[in-house]
Amino acid sequence: MKRRHFIKRAGITTFLAGSGAFPDLLTAADLERPEIEKLCILHTNDVHSHLEPFPMDGGRFEGMGGAARRLSLIKKIRATEKQVLLLDCGDVFQGTPYFNLYNGELDIKVMSEMQYDASTIGNHEFDAGMEGLAQQIDKGGFPFLNCNYDFSDTPLLEKTLPYKIFEKGAIKIGVLGVGIELEGLVPGYLIGNTQYQDPIAQANKYAAILKHDHKCDYVICLSHLGFQYKRNDKVSDQILAERSTDLDLILGGHTHTFLPEPLAVKNAAGRSILINQVGFAGICLGRLDVYFEKRKKGFRSESSLIAIGKGEGNFE
Repeated sequence: MKRRHFIKRAGITTFLAGSGAFPDLLTAADLERPEIEKLCILHTNDVHSHLEPFPMDGGRFEGMGGAARRLSLIKKIRATEKQVLLLDCGDVFQGTPYFNLYNGELDIKVMSEMQYDASTIGNHEFDAGMEGLAQQIDKGGFPFLNCNYDFSDTPLLEKTLPYKIFEKGAIKIGVLGVGIELEGLVPGYLIGNTQYQDPIAQANKYAAILKHDHKCDYVICLSHLGFQYKRNDKVSDQILAERSTDLDLILGGHTHTFLPEPLAVKNAAGRSILINQVGFAGICLGRLDVYFEKRKKGFRSESSLIAIGKGEGNFE
């Protein structure tokens, strides 16, 4: 997306269809009803150790991003919202000298300070080796989620979780993670005996557990598969969405895709679910406000893409 067009679109808000239990148009009065619960989902992907803003050098993203600005923005949102869930979709590591110097430790400390609730594992999380990743996970204040990498015979055994359940007010949210095929993408010596499993089968398996066994109101997949590919045999977020049954939202990474608003896709049961991804390098913070009506077991979503620039959340 061209920079001028991206800046113009950033911050646009739109209502997106949910389960159909709500009327087509939600008014401000509707959202104040006591039976309505609101969940604010914030998300990032492919930050790649960009802890400082891009330099003012005339480049495409000059002055944008920066961990301190993101932290300030997150704090402002938390000060006004009761129920906030902060998530990342992988490739936290690699991309600036901060990673080369600290092997991801500084990135994990910064995310812990921001109080991330969970992240999935990107392919660049293996760049310091499995022992390095295990050490950083131990130092972090949040879990790494993945359900399609079998780490049984590796240093990552029992270091990750397939999913985690969060209770925000009266809302029960299940979050799972899936990762991309590592063979051919990451050198074998960095991933050891990691066994890759079909992400669609595993995501459907754990989404069903979350939705039906644990009775979650909303199921989120943190994906590092990539938004879409020209090859139909390569699993992407769009293919996962089309073949899923119990997912409500896919937050993605890997392809560094700037989506001005989430994409609605019909799943295998004919129900609409959402996919979103917010570029790379911490330039944007994705926000999805989901409104639940507990009595009817329905929900509606409102999205915004926040460009992080000189003014902490706007780019003017």
